[in-house]
Amino acid sequence: MKTLLNNKTNLKKSVIAQAVNTIIISASILTLTACSDTNSITEESAQNQTDSATVAIAPVNVAPVNVAPGAPGIEPTWAFSGKTGIGTSYEPYVDGQYQSSAENPVSKVWFSLAQGVLTETMYGMIHNAQLKEMQFIITGEGFVDTEKEDTISTIEYLHQDEQGRPLSLAYKVTNKAKNGQYQIEKHFFTDPNRDSMMMKVIFTAFADGVTPHLYANPHIDNSGANDIASIEDQALVAHTSSADSSVMTIKSDVAFTQASVGFVGTSGGLVDLKDNGKLDNLYQTTSNTDNKSAGNVALTAQYPTLNKAQGSNTLEMNVAIGFGADKQSSMANTEATLTAGYDKVLSAYLGDDKHIGWKDYLASLPAINGMSANTTDDGQLLYTSALVLKAQEDKTHAGALIASLSNPWGDSVSAKVGSTGYKAVWPRDFYQCAMAFLAMGDTETPKVAFEYLKKVQVSQQTPEYVGTPGWFLQKTHVDGEIEWVGVQLDQTAMPIMLGWKLWQANVLTDAEITQWYQEMLKPAADFLVTGGKVKLDWNETEITPPNTQQERWEEQAGFSPSTTAAVIAGLVAASDLAKLAKDEQGVEYLAIAKQLEASLETTMVTNNGELAKDNKPYYVRISPNGNPNNNDKLLDNNGKPGLDQRTILDGGFLELVRYGVKDASDSVIQNSVMLIDDTKLEHNLRVKYEFTAKDGSKVPGYRRYGNDGYGEDITTGLSYAEQGNTADQRGRVWPFFTGERGHYELALAKSTDTLTPEVHQQLINTYVQGMETFANEGMMLPEQAWDGVGNPTRYNYEMGQGTNSATPLAWTHAEYVKLVRSMTDKAVWDFYPVVADKLK
Repeated sequence: MKTLLNNKTNLKKSVIAQAVNTIIISASILTLTACSDTNSITEESAQNQTDSATVAIAPVNVAPVNVAPGAPGIEPTWAFSGKTGIGTSYEPYVDGQYQSSAENPVSKVWFSLAQGVLTETMYGMIHNAQLKEMQFIITGEGFVDTEKEDTISTIEYLHQDEQGRPLSLAYKVTNKAKNGQYQIEKHFFTDPNRDSMMMKVIFTAFADGVTPHLYANPHIDNSGANDIASIEDQALVAHTSSADSSVMTIKSDVAFTQASVGFVGTSGGLVDLKDNGKLDNLYQTTSNTDNKSAGNVALTAQYPTLNKAQGSNTLEMNVAIGFGADKQSSMANTEATLTAGYDKVLSAYLGDDKHIGWKDYLASLPAINGMSANTTDDGQLLYTSALVLKAQEDKTHAGALIASLSNPWGDSVSAKVGSTGYKAVWPRDFYQCAMAFLAMGDTETPKVAFEYLKKVQVSQQTPEYVGTPGWFLQKTHVDGEIEWVGVQLDQTAMPIMLGWKLWQANVLTDAEITQWYQEMLKPAADFLVTGGKVKLDWNETEITPPNTQQERWEEQAGFSPSTTAAVIAGLVAASDLAKLAKDEQGVEYLAIAKQLEASLETTMVTNNGELAKDNKPYYVRISPNGNPNNNDKLLDNNGKPGLDQRTILDGGFLELVRYGVKDASDSVIQNSVMLIDDTKLEHNLRVKYEFTAKDGSKVPGYRRYGNDGYGEDITTGLSYAEQGNTADQRGRVWPFFTGERGHYELALAKSTDTLTPEVHQQLINTYVQGMETFANEGMMLPEQAWDGVGNPTRYNYEMGQGTNSATPLAWTHAEYVKLVRSMTDKAVWDFYPVVADKLK
C-alpha cells in the first residue's frame, strides 16, 4: 500500500504540473469538455468556465486529465470461486435449440455472486467472461471501505414458495457495514429479453457524509489484460482493442456526480479513493484513439453524498449492465433494460402471462415435488439444484452442460490469458447432469444434451487427429473447441450408458436410438473393445482397454475400478442396443464385458498391502500395470510424490455397485468400504471425515483418495498451486461422495432385505441431510469442503464450509438430485438392470 500511495502522490504532482503549464484555456474548449464529459466537470463549474475567458485550473478535480496513466495496471486475476449464487434467464427450446426471435428473444448473459458482490459475468457463450467484479467503495468520516472486505453479507432468494423453496435465480444480497455506518441491499437478475442484467440498489447511510462509489473491474472476452475503459453519456463502457471485441456498458437511472477510469493498482478509482477519501483524479478514458494503452482497467462512478441529518440518507437506483457485439448494441441493451424497469424485468425473469420463466421450468418437472418429501429441508436444496443445473447450459450450443460457472481458486489465478476454468464440457460431469435432469422428469434437456455429445466425439474429421476414432474428448469449450486431449475410457462409456437410459425412459424412440447407435455409440463401443493409436496435440499413445490413460480424476494411468465399472456398463448397454440395431457385434461387446468383470480381482484388488486387515482383499485406487499385489508406485501429482499403489484408497469401486457390476454385499466391496471408513489413518491417507448436520447429528464426508494434493497448502494456507505445486497441498472432502456412499448404502439395504421404513429414514437423515449440510447460504453445493486439517487459509474456513475450489459444482448438485430420486424410488437411479442380468 505504501508503494501505491507514493505512486498516487507522484500522479497528483504530474497533474498539477500539467495544470500550471496550461493556465489559460478558451471558454469554448472548456464548454465542449463539459458537454462531452459531464461526469468529470460539474454543471456549476462548467458555467463558471463559460463566464470567464481565462480560468485557472484548480483544484485538480475540476479539470481532469483525459487519458489515465499507469498502464497496464497490476496483473489481473479472477474472482473468488466460492459462489453463493449464479443466475441467467430461463429460455425454452425451439425444436431442440435456442432460437432467438422477436416473440422470444434469447438472453445470453450469466452472472455469479461471491463475498457479497457481483463476480464473473458472462455474455455470448457461457465461458466468455466480461466482468470480474463489481462492488461499491464507500467513503465517510475517517474510512474508505470496500463492500467485499468491510461488510457482513447475507443472501436470500427473491422468489420463494411457502416451503422456502426458490422459484428463480433472482437474489437479494444485504451487506451491513462492519463499522455500522451504512447498509447496501442489492437485487440481481438478468433481463430475459436482452443481453443485459439488472442490479437494484437500496443504499442506506446511518451517519452523515457517506458517499457510495460504484466500482467495476472488466475482463472483456475472458481476459483482464487487454481492456479499454471510458466514460460516455453517464455510462461506464469497456471493450478491448480488437475489432471484434464484445462491449460492456454500465448505467444507472440515477446520475452519478462524477466518474473516472484508470488502471487497477495504479490510477484506478480504488487507489484514488484510498489516498484521501476523494475521487479527485478524474480520467475519461484509459486509451488514446490508437487503442494501444490497454490493460487491467477499472471504472468508478461516484453518487451523491448521503446525510442522515438532512433526511437524505437513502439512495435507490437501478443499475443495468448491457452487452453487445458493438458499442451501439451494448448501449441499446442497457438503456432498454433501464426503460423497462425493475418490476417488468423481474416479472419476466420469474415468468408471467407474457414470458416463460423459471417458475414455469420448475412447474414442468413432474417428479420434483414428490421428491421433496425425501429431503430434510422441505426440498429447498432440491429446487435450487434444478435451477442451478439448468443455468449451467450454454445457449448458443444447446445441450452443452458445463462443470461449474467458476474458475477454481480464481482470486489467485492469472487472468492475463483467457481460461475457461470449469466453464467447459467434460462428458463425465455431463453424464451426471443429464441423469439428474432425467431424475427430475425433464426429458427435453437430457435428450438435447445427448445429441450435443456428437460434437465432442473424436472422428476422422477432428482437426489434426490421427488414430482410432470413437472416443470422447477430455475437455472442450461448449462450441467443441478442443482444450484437453487425454483419453479417459469412462468418458467414452458414459454416452453409451446415457443413450441406453434415454431409450429405456422412452425419451428416444427405437428408430432414434438405432440411428444414434450407428452414428455415435457403436464407434464408442468399438473403441472400448479395441482401443488403438491416438495422436492429437501432445498426446501420442496407444490405448489398450481397460487400461485407461486417465481415470476419473484425470491424473493416473492404469486399471481403475471406477473407470472399468463404466466400461463394463457401457459395453453391456451397447450389446443391448446392438440387438435392437441387428448388429451382430453386440455379442462381442457382452463377451468383453464379462471378461472384464471376471478380471477385476486380479487387476485391481490386493490382499497384501499394509492396509490389508487379516489379508482381506480390497480395491486399490488404480493399479498402474494391473498387478495390484506389487509395490508399483503411482505417478507424482499435484505436488505429491507417488506412493505404493496399495496404500491409496479411493471410493471409486462403489461405482461397480451403482451400475450393477457387483452386488453391494460382495465381500471385497465390503472390505474396501471398511478401509475407507478407517478414521485412524494418518491425515494424508485418510479418506473419511465427519461433520455436524443441522439436526446435530454426525454426517460423513469423503476425500477423493489418500495422498490427494488438489487443494490448499496445509502449512502456508495458500491456494492450490498459488506459488507452484507443493508437497503440503491437500485435497479436501468432496460432498458428492456423501451421495455416492448413500447410493451404496441404499443398494446394500436392498440386497440384504433390510430396507425397513426406519432404515430408509435413517439413510435420508444421514446422506441426504449430509449433502444438504455442505450447501452454503445461497444453497450452492461446492466441489470441496474444508476438513479441518492444517492452515484454515486467509478465509479462516470452518469445518464443512465450501472452499475456493469451485462452487457450485454441477456434479455435486446432480448427485444430490439423483440421491433424492433414489431415496424416493427406494432404488438406485443410476442402476443398470441389464448389466446385473447379463453378468450373472
